[in-house]
Amino acid sequence: MAIQHLDPARTGLLIVDLQNDFLHPDGAYGRGGQKSADIGALPARVLPVVNALRQKGGWIVSTQFTLVPGKDDVPFISPHLKQIRPFLTKGDFAPGSWGHSLVDELLPADLSVEKVAYSAFYMTRLEWVLRKAGIDTLVVCGIVTNGGVASTVRDAHVRDFSTYVLSDGCAAFSAETHERAIGDLSTVAKTMTCSEAADLFSGA
Repeated sequence: MAIQHLDPARTGLLIVDLQNDFLHPDGAYGRGGQKSADIGALPARVLPVVNALRQKGGWIVSTQFTLVPGKDDVPFISPHLKQIRPFLTKGDFAPGSWGHSLVDELLPADLSVEKVAYSAFYMTRLEWVLRKAGIDTLVVCGIVTNGGVASTVRDAHVRDFSTYVLSDGCAAFSAETHERAIGDLSTVAKTMTCSEAADLFSGA
């Protein structure tokens, strides 16, 4: 694609759910045997984009999937999630916990938003903080391409954010699913690679 100039001050790199409980071997998914080399490779791939945008005064925005604890800290888990991820338990994705946090390689985020569903806009303050920060352009990366990323990108589109997806800065549990999702998102967002984004911000 032809990459246009982006104003870093009005741009947010939206990192969807790159959390220790998803990626780290000691996190909830690692303990549950749910691992993916493609997902594990994302922090190193996204880091040059983070560094380039930080240097130019742009915004790093992290969303954190959250299992809200109820009585005795037992988390509320949606039935569909409980069915496909039966290993999730007390303490996983708990607000303020190590597992809930953005992975160390990408810290710190300028803005962080807890989310409880696929879309980072669903019942969260994300749109409010983006508007307050003057952000009108989002460059989206994270996991999974067909879930949290796709839902968030589509919700950003209907809210009139100018939206880009880092095609190699996202991943799913299968390459085929990832590629199909990236293709589908081309109707509501532009795509670029992490290398293209880092170069774009470095020259901004």
